[in-house]
Amino acid sequence: MDLKERVYSVLIVSAAENFNTVLSELLPESTFSPIITVSNISTAKRTLAERAFDFIIINSPLPDDPGIRFAIDGCAEKGTVVLLFIRAEMHSEIYTKVMGHGVYTLPKPTSKQAITQALFWMASSRERLRKFQKSSLSLEEKMEEIRLVNRAKWLLISELKMDESTAHRYIEKQAMDLCVSKRQIAEKVIQTYS
Repeated sequence: MDLKERVYSVLIVSAAENFNTVLSELLPESTFSPIITVSNISTAKRTLAERAFDFIIINSPLPDDPGIRFAIDGCAEKGTVVLLFIRAEMHSEIYTKVMGHGVYTLPKPTSKQAITQALFWMASSRERLRKFQKSSLSLEEKMEEIRLVNRAKWLLISELKMDESTAHRYIEKQAMDLCVSKRQIAEKVIQTYS
């Protein structure tokens, strides 16, 4: 899928109406949807527990919390990229605390151009995370296939008195002869002998 066709879900955590208005102008619905705006960390935590987001944008401080811990925790979510806006006088200190966790920061006040650039960085990071998630899934699938094949081999060894190499060859040959995966043969063997 072309990057221009991607749509990113966004959680905005901000109690400042001016900030929310400016930010909503920079988030076209064709690229960012849904956009959910909440005004405090408590509601943000509940919202994040209900669904995943591609981006979390936090305008710190908030009425109930500075939002720093929430920003760090947000980065721990699979596939979520976090941008934290911090008052300029505190930016260096907070940046040092959150940068090791992958949180992007911008000092405020800031320009629309800087926010737009940050959104591009966030999109790049999100796409990189998507690639890692895909490769992680394929690795997990491969490991599951190996577990199933091993389980099927042991069933063939115990039920049909094959040795391990014969059981392995049997599964491979069946998969080639029937033009299916070794996983499918292993599942059939497990179903037959379990």
